[in-house]
Amino acid sequence: MATPYRPNNNNRPKPGRSSNQQHRDSRKEDKGPKRNERIRASEVRVISPKGEMLGIMPTAKALELGREFGVDLIEIAATANPPVCKLIEYGKYLYEEAKKHKHQKTATKVKEIKLRPRIDVHDLMIKVRRAENFLFHGHKVKLLLQYRFRELEHPEIGLETINRAISELNHISTHDNEPKRNGRAIVVGLTPVQQNKRKLLHNEMPGEDDGEDDSAVDNGENDPE
Repeated sequence: MATPYRPNNNNRPKPGRSSNQQHRDSRKEDKGPKRNERIRASEVRVISPKGEMLGIMPTAKALELGREFGVDLIEIAATANPPVCKLIEYGKYLYEEAKKHKHQKTATKVKEIKLRPRIDVHDLMIKVRRAENFLFHGHKVKLLLQYRFRELEHPEIGLETINRAISELNHISTHDNEPKRNGRAIVVGLTPVQQNKRKLLHNEMPGEDDGEDDSAVDNGENDPE
């Protein structure tokens, strides 16, 4: 009996990628900042691999510089006019961004330091040294000054105290708001400066990174006076 004909499927042409697959591939390529030929702006502001500002130039010239330096042209500020691009290896850029985000996560803790309007200078400086250590390690600090009722007769004393504390910490922090009395309290947030600019003036050396703050201290808030 004759053998039935069976077509050889191996010789059939392979179907092309579906439009859905192509769309998924394009989305993969779009992750991360635009770089090199994907940058569509006609001109860009360029930063050199050493961090120097090279000025505004045609994108084609910036790409040529990237080839000369052996690095990528990466768009780091797409909304600027013109967009800002940096000449840097893409892998190094991702590493630096990961380090930056990791540092931001460790700096999210808020340490509370409580003050009283008539605190003496010695005790105030103890509070300042603790706040300085928290800021040095990248923590935010909340200064909380609490009045008793009788102390509200002279609110300027509390303002002078918290302004003194802020002044003693100006070298390592910026204050998020101006000191202003709200009810029986004044609250001021302090944010640490960049890590490479932090220095200790009131401590000889850094203390422990995650020491206890004053959040559990009563400090007279429930004093009926």
